[in-house]
Amino acid sequence: MKDTAPGDIRNAIRTVAGGDAMLSPTVTRRGMQAAARGAGARDTGQLDGPTNREREILAEVGLGLSNDDIGSKLFISPATVLTHVTRILAKLATRDRANLVAIAFRSGLVGPEDR
Repeated sequence: MKDTAPGDIRNAIRTVAGGDAMLSPTVTRRGMQAAARGAGARDTGQLDGPTNREREILAEVGLGLSNDDIGSKLFISPATVLTHVTRILAKLATRDRANLVAIAFRSGLVGPEDR
């Protein structure tokens, strides 16, 4: 088992406090890909509510990126990403990022080729 440095623990606490999951993006992505494969047909109708920007952020969440990573990639602050994620959760009537990852896969925003 890999040793955990104090800095890793601090980062983990910050990650959870910021609303992100503690699973690595790779583990999250693989799990959601398996769930999406089992879900059958893609459900694109569920994405009628979110704006284009929110769908863009949903795709990044679907890839397992943190708010910080999404912010850096899209040139917005992590706080703005969190605001978008909160709105996406409300619009899609779901409660957590794991469900958003599944939605991103089922809707076709993210696929196995995006890994």
